[in-house]
Amino acid sequence: MSTTTNTRRNSSGLARDLEILELLSGEDAQGEAGLGVTAIATATGRDKGAISRALATLSHFGFVERIEESRTYRLGPRIFAMASRSAETALTQRIRPALRQIALATGETSHLCVLRGGNVLTIASELSPHQIRTNGWEGVTTSAWRTPSGRVLLSDWDAASITRWYGEHGTDAPVLDDDPRAMYPILDEPTHERVLVRDLESLLAQVTLIRQQGFALSDEELESGVVAASAPIRDFTGHVIAAINVSGPRSRMASRLHQLGVYVAESADRLSAHLGFTPSVN
Repeated sequence: MSTTTNTRRNSSGLARDLEILELLSGEDAQGEAGLGVTAIATATGRDKGAISRALATLSHFGFVERIEESRTYRLGPRIFAMASRSAETALTQRIRPALRQIALATGETSHLCVLRGGNVLTIASELSPHQIRTNGWEGVTTSAWRTPSGRVLLSDWDAASITRWYGEHGTDAPVLDDDPRAMYPILDEPTHERVLVRDLESLLAQVTLIRQQGFALSDEELESGVVAASAPIRDFTGHVIAAINVSGPRSRMASRLHQLGVYVAESADRLSAHLGFTPSVN
């Protein structure tokens, strides 16, 4: 028997369970197939009964899930939820200084936003130095298609994925929290001519524009009297993982909204480069 197998069998219960999770994160378990009890037992050198009991415990707590059709296992939703929250915490810590700089440079409130449950969650805000300003929205969830941040966060999705997403979330309330702490009235159904997204077709058109110009704008589409600009932050793979948003009173920002969009896009590009993203050269 190999030294590796002896080490596995003599390791602690936690270490053995972590070994199962590591196996399920490997290439052999990717996709829909997962890994069965026999395959895991063989790979770990452990008894199938012990593996079954360990998987039952991990499944109970959401760390793995069983694929009924094939009777195999894959990583469960709790793993991804924990990883997502950890990544967001690390992202916030790295980007908070830049948010502060953006707020000071623009004179308006800046936000860091991510997709959560199909909608937009603000995970960090830096307030404008002005007395009259928009509020911080940390911990508040808003409808993605009603905000420039949401459109930015959808901008690297294909049309089919956006269509499916809109079918599920196209009727979500503009603010999904009981106490949004908004300083300006929330618009349930904005009807003025400045509304950019009214339906799936206009959402897809805006996503195309965002890809071309690198930012999204909003003029009183969520809050009365508020305009905003957002741009995507990408990781080293090129995927959009967050959005920078700057919002403020329309009375102060309307005339420079497009200029603000350009500035936010440049700021987001610098942050993306800091995270390892390198734009492809056409």
